[in-house]
Amino acid sequence: MSARCQVLGTVPGFGHSVSHSHVRTKRRFNPNIQKKRYWVPSLGRTVTLRVSAKGIKTIDRKGIDVVVAQILARGEKV
Repeated sequence: MSARCQVLGTVPGFGHSVSHSHVRTKRRFNPNIQKKRYWVPSLGRTVTLRVSAKGIKTIDRKGIDVVVAQILARGEKV
């Protein structure tokens, strides 16, 4: 599975690890992806989402019904 948030669309970032001697090597900054189950009253069932920690906060702020409606409007399967 890819490290992608279903709510925000957050994907890994890329950069460098810099050692003490200042040698730079490529590295990958992955989003903090969690698998979380939510009860969605509008659908009448639970859905399992792969969301980042920031995506969980977004769901808490907007509400699960609004977020699921946005995901479905994009054409993603829930």
